[in-house]
Amino acid sequence: MGNPVVLFLIVLGSTLGLTVLAECILIPILRAHKLGQKILEIGPEWHKSKEGTPIMGGLGFILAILLVMLVRIILQSRNGNSPADIPLVLTIAYGVANGIIGFVDDYCKLVKKQNEGLNWKQKLVLQFTMAAAYIVVMAYTGYYPLSWKIPFTSTVWNLGWVAYPLGAILLVGVVNGGNLTDGIDGLFSSLVLVEAAYYAVLAFVNESEQLAIPSAMLIGAAIGFLIFNFHPAKVFMGDTGSLFFGGMMIALAFQAGNPLTGLLVTLPLILEMLSSFLQVIYFKATHGKRLFKMAPFHHHLEKSGWNEYQIVTVFSLVNLLLCVLAWISH
Repeated sequence: MGNPVVLFLIVLGSTLGLTVLAECILIPILRAHKLGQKILEIGPEWHKSKEGTPIMGGLGFILAILLVMLVRIILQSRNGNSPADIPLVLTIAYGVANGIIGFVDDYCKLVKKQNEGLNWKQKLVLQFTMAAAYIVVMAYTGYYPLSWKIPFTSTVWNLGWVAYPLGAILLVGVVNGGNLTDGIDGLFSSLVLVEAAYYAVLAFVNESEQLAIPSAMLIGAAIGFLIFNFHPAKVFMGDTGSLFFGGMMIALAFQAGNPLTGLLVTLPLILEMLSSFLQVIYFKATHGKRLFKMAPFHHHLEKSGWNEYQIVTVFSLVNLLLCVLAWISH
């Protein structure tokens, strides 16, 4: 469909512009309805100044991506190329499905005026249901990889049926990791930008338009949202946005046909999730002692004297290094 570079830039620019426009409209609406963040007493005391900042800003970039995708579908239908977009549609659909879970969670928080929202059991049931649906449709349409290449080797791991439950665990793990990473201004958005750029490079090298388009969408959405989310944040993405971004990131790995490399690219999200998990286990095992000063790990760094700019910069650089390693591992 024309020059791939031009197409990439059009998708990126359109998503960025629509995200900025959507946030400019959305933020005043959220403020008018007093849909602001409430900081829990157990949360970081230095985040109290953030209380009242509008949340659910993720709706802005989700709507932007859906609008750009709608235009894409219309154009492809006219050209008779709709079936070629199946992997792209499934990637975005999985992101949106998780975004809906996040929206329900955010809605519960706002209506109840507390930060609990859905409990962890409800979230996991919904997330595994969405992951299973995504895997089933991917497999039915012939796009789900049953053989996974082990990074830094030439070995291809033929998993057979094991690829299905293992894939579901990986999908849900990264989605939740992204949700936990979204704890300070601009952190998760910056990581999405780095990771999406990696997939954009991969798409151009492999001449994959299907991979280039969602990468362009994510880059545009991340940049557009960072304009409002960088410290001091004017809006938070909420679970609506973080679960959407997390779903999109790991779905790109499956779309690219290499889930284990995707695990390497999204490792910061996994480590953030593991830091929270280990904190709980250690706390219970030692009857009150803590492994970290606070979990997830970015709060431990805050407690250790790091400011938000330093954390975002270091996390982004580490993520960039992991993307380079993922590239070398092919």
